[in-house]
Amino acid sequence: MTALMTQLQETAKFIQSKIQDTAQTAIILGSGLGNLATKIQADFEIAYTEIPNFPVSTVQGHKGRLILGTLNGKKVWVMEGRFHFYEGYTPEQVAFPVRVLKLLGVQNLLLSNAAGGVHPDYGVGDLMIIKDHISLFTINPLIGKNEDSLGTRFPDMSEPYAQDFIDKAKAIAAAHQIKVHEGVYVGVTGPTFETRAEYRLIKAVGGDVVGMSTVQETIAAVHCGMKVFAISVVTDLGIREDNNVITHQEVLEAANAAEPKLTLIIGDLVKAIA
Repeated sequence: MTALMTQLQETAKFIQSKIQDTAQTAIILGSGLGNLATKIQADFEIAYTEIPNFPVSTVQGHKGRLILGTLNGKKVWVMEGRFHFYEGYTPEQVAFPVRVLKLLGVQNLLLSNAAGGVHPDYGVGDLMIIKDHISLFTINPLIGKNEDSLGTRFPDMSEPYAQDFIDKAKAIAAAHQIKVHEGVYVGVTGPTFETRAEYRLIKAVGGDVVGMSTVQETIAAVHCGMKVFAISVVTDLGIREDNNVITHQEVLEAANAAEPKLTLIIGDLVKAIA
């Protein structure tokens, strides 16, 4: 057994020693979106710092807890906070929790994030369902020896985000009269917000929003056979006429304002698929 699988199994067994129940669906919450966790009827929660081999989130707005509970009558795992390459973690460490969730029996992964708007029709507070991503600006978490017990050496990424989940989410949004966009997420390393020239480049290559997470998690999830859904909250506008001064506080405030709409969509989607 490889060192990676030894660590993954050690972590999964530790969690299962604390709670034997599990769920088929997991949610990873991004910046400023942690309030969704308050909607969960928790059976079990544990701080990341108490889980062996687990990274620890260092970003404001990420509480750093793993929760198992019930949302809309369905059991779910919830990661209240995620990990980023810019925090100093390797891509393998960023992907580690996703792989642990797989060993815990998770089949469906729902991701949320805060992102900068690039598409000219997007406004602060808008929601965008991710239909595809561009990962050329991030380091692939599968680089290195392949872990054959998790997935194939060359996973197909032609549909990284499950179309049936996208269709369900769009129907849910329409039923609640919530405006949603559908577009392409461009993953970058961060932690700097993009320059004006970089925003123009991202727009030119087909990006609609840009962010510092999600892509590596999605790649790891697809690699190990999970179905993925992801949605972005547009928390700032990269291409705007006045100025490009963006602060993390601005991002958190916009994410918090959009959180009720996101909670409704994610909650109904869990009910529809779990």
